[in-house]
Amino acid sequence: KFTSEYHQEAKGLLPGAECPSSSPSPGPHLSPKHKVDAKDDTYRKTHNIGWRLVHRRALFLKRQQLNDCALAVGLFGVVLMVMETELSWSIYSKSSVYSLALKSIISFSTIIVLGLIIAYHCCEVQLYVHDIGAEDWRIAMTTDRVALVALELATVAIHPYPVGLLAYFQQTFQHTTTRLSLSETDLEIILALPMFLRLYLLGRAMMLHSRLFTDTASRSIGALNKIHFNTRFVGKTLMTTYPGTVLMIFSVSLWVVAAWGLHVCERHHNYRDLSSNYMEALWMVSVTFLSIGYGDVVPHTYCGRSICLLTGIMGAGCTVLVVAVVARKLELTRAEKHVHNFMMDSHISKMLKIAAANVLRETWLIYKHTKLSRERDHTRVRMHQRKLLLAIHQLRRVKMEKRILADQGNTLVDLCKVREASECII
Repeated sequence: KFTSEYHQEAKGLLPGAECPSSSPSPGPHLSPKHKVDAKDDTYRKTHNIGWRLVHRRALFLKRQQLNDCALAVGLFGVVLMVMETELSWSIYSKSSVYSLALKSIISFSTIIVLGLIIAYHCCEVQLYVHDIGAEDWRIAMTTDRVALVALELATVAIHPYPVGLLAYFQQTFQHTTTRLSLSETDLEIILALPMFLRLYLLGRAMMLHSRLFTDTASRSIGALNKIHFNTRFVGKTLMTTYPGTVLMIFSVSLWVVAAWGLHVCERHHNYRDLSSNYMEALWMVSVTFLSIGYGDVVPHTYCGRSICLLTGIMGAGCTVLVVAVVARKLELTRAEKHVHNFMMDSHISKMLKIAAANVLRETWLIYKHTKLSRERDHTRVRMHQRKLLLAIHQLRRVKMEKRILADQGNTLVDLCKVREASECII
């Protein structure tokens, strides 16, 4: 007993004290810093550089997939809308079960597109919060972002809902044939045409799939130069790289969509010029787009006039772009400019020598006929004086052309070369 008490005192324990347990529970010997590190171990594992890069890459791919799905479902709804509009005009009525089924599918696809757009913007908010290192996602919900999301949702939500549902039930239970009124038909046209605004998702998809947007090196260089990789920048690069292809695709797409909208707006009335076939509407849209306006075919409804007005505005803008593209194509390259300036400089130098020689020749002839000849011929003297004045004017004009050519050739590269040459001489 005495020996055991001695060993306990040697270990620093008083008689009657309990022996320390071997459990890993934290004791007073652990420092506060060790406690904080133990609590933040999970935070460090999920917030280091590698995890942030992997999570950012996953968010990029998720955003791209969400936009692709929204574009596919949106185009599917547009195709169904066109099919329902054409079939309800020629095959069945608006109050039939087929029309209601197609409109119900369009409404269901619209709900899916709205959900995908909300998920897309949620992914964008996550990316923004991930980039700035914030903890609260409400920091990213600015007024501009909220307004943009609301505008997109309002644009996509417009679609021809099943307005013939009441007429279908009346026809089913009363066994009567009822057709939609003209006001309901106009309402359907007004709700159907804005569905083409969903094509803005195509521009966003082009941006997300662009090599400039997906390449890490390009994004790094753009970030260093404070360039935002958005749809406008990608559109500018496409116009710079493929100007003719982009303008042709845009013009043809606008013609097709505007002609179909004009045909739909005009065919519900008693006029036969635009409702006879689709080609008449396409002819009018193309003529309006090119700012010709023969006047052989004119719209009669406010809907058709609005479409023609927008087509004319788009045509004027495309005409300006075509002029800019053609002017850029006709412009000489830097090498061609150097060759052209060299040839013009050689030609002007030769003309300058000829003009100076003419001045000297006429001066000598005047001196010869006035001082050296015994009999002065005034007619010949006046003729050589006139030639001398013409030669002097020619010499001045050639000198001016040489000066203008030198000014045109003084580009920034030439100025840098002149500066380097002067520094070497000094």
